[in-house]
Amino acid sequence: MGSTVEKGRIAESVALEFLEKKGLHLKERNFRSGHKEIDLIMESDETLHIIEVKSLSGNSPADPLEKVDNRKRRLIALAAGHYVALHNIEKEVQFDVVSVVQKGTEFELEYLPNAFYPIYH
Repeated sequence: MGSTVEKGRIAESVALEFLEKKGLHLKERNFRSGHKEIDLIMESDETLHIIEVKSLSGNSPADPLEKVDNRKRRLIALAAGHYVALHNIEKEVQFDVVSVVQKGTEFELEYLPNAFYPIYH
């Protein structure tokens, strides 16, 4: 893969395809609220999924949740609150993480539904 931005875009595309196969529907990609961003906003029948995509290197032993620290969780939660208010969303909101690891030409994904609860302070 190339630059970090390019890796992130590819990881988001791979995650999006994976989640669509699981039955989720894309509402928005790269939603921005000021300097805060949500990678993917998707929905199922009852739930709005706020999804953080982490692109990890093939050698990385890191847990994808370790990459979503409290600061990042707070920023995602604030952006999600803005999105929900902007679109009058009344569904339950769930915060998910998808890790994408490229190994050669293959991708290994791990989907962590309800990965974290929002932090607002």
